[in-house]
Amino acid sequence: MNKLLLCKKVWIIGTCVTLAFGAPMEAMAAEMLVAKNVLQTAGAGSLLAGSKTTEEYIAIAKEAKGASWGYTNLGLAHVESGNLNIRETPSTSGKMVGKLPKNAACEVLEMIDGWAHITSGEVEGYVSAEYLFTGPEAVLTARDLVKTVARVTSNGVNVRDGASLDSKVYTQVPEGEELEYLEDLGEWIKVSIDGEDAYISAEYVVVESKLNTAITMSELLYGQGVSDVRVDLVEYAKKFLGNPYVWGGTSLTKGADCSGFVQSVFKHYGISLSRTSREQAKNGTKISASDLKPGDLVFYSNSSGTINHVAIYIGGGQVIHASNPKSGIKISKYNYRTPAKCVRVIKD
Repeated sequence: MNKLLLCKKVWIIGTCVTLAFGAPMEAMAAEMLVAKNVLQTAGAGSLLAGSKTTEEYIAIAKEAKGASWGYTNLGLAHVESGNLNIRETPSTSGKMVGKLPKNAACEVLEMIDGWAHITSGEVEGYVSAEYLFTGPEAVLTARDLVKTVARVTSNGVNVRDGASLDSKVYTQVPEGEELEYLEDLGEWIKVSIDGEDAYISAEYVVVESKLNTAITMSELLYGQGVSDVRVDLVEYAKKFLGNPYVWGGTSLTKGADCSGFVQSVFKHYGISLSRTSREQAKNGTKISASDLKPGDLVFYSNSSGTINHVAIYIGGGQVIHASNPKSGIKISKYNYRTPAKCVRVIKD
């Protein structure tokens, strides 16, 4: 007995193709529509109209999947500063579900009346297409933005001062942390942590190329029972996400180093702090990590125990900090490296 097949006409790059739909044919149509999106995004739709067979369109789609650093239809946030809001629905009144930092990447699923339906990291929603690079422009721009990271595959992995088990432990990092990759030394991977060279066993990392992705709303939340000044300070600090890191700098827009960023954020609220992270660690009152509230400071040290980095705790196990010239101002887990000291300077 012959299986009854449903027929449907599908437009592929300007050509109407009649397909018989069963489960395999639905998959084939999906592949062909991917090919259409890819070619049209690349500006090739009119040139290739009707010039390829069904099988060739499917081959194009398969080759395009994930071809741009894991993205098929790559989009890049094109904003002068701050972040691109991701909304639940394609409307300025839609609930905000995340933020796409400047130059962060997304997968463009479809375009709807000036809105792009996207996925990025753990976020899915809609952004204004006006502020999004797509097609060749996105790919060309991304070439200068893509970074190579060493992703940690086990929890509590030691990072050392040298490429040897005899070297001092610089810090410990949690599973999933992405370290800035510098060099493959065989059994060891040379990385950078907040601008400091360090080494991690190649056994515990996967080296991969990637682009920055969206920030979920949960990463931006500060928790309950927090004073207004803490909420305001954290929200103010997050306005500068993605801005540049500049050694010795204190400008929240043009560039700051870790302590310069912290000093300038707190200065906005009339709180005077020392200039360097080492001196800032002496300000305020020492607290335990379990007592951290948004607006408290988290300090990190090198293998000799010298404080060399500072971040602002924003709640939800996250900190915001000026990390290094490649990453700029970013959000990380508060234990992305082992905290050396936690300090409270806000009196409330």
